[in-house]
Amino acid sequence: MTDSHRHETHSNLVKRLKRADGHLRHVIEMIEDARPCADIAIQLQAVERAITAAKRTLIHDHIDHCLGHGGEQDLTEMRAIAKLL
Repeated sequence: MTDSHRHETHSNLVKRLKRADGHLRHVIEMIEDARPCADIAIQLQAVERAITAAKRTLIHDHIDHCLGHGGEQDLTEMRAIAKLL
């Protein structure tokens, strides 16, 4: 990653994603241990929310710091990235 694409929020995003990775590993263990499906689903929902929050933060950060130079390219990129929200 180049310095021009390193933002203040990135270190917190890495922490969030590592935490989500740990939770996902726990979910895999739960499945392997034949834990109840409802318990697994609750943990999967927590992982999904964590990843969604990280994605949203990254996209908003991108909009705030990487777009705004004007022109058709920014508009095209904004439309593409908005589909990910």
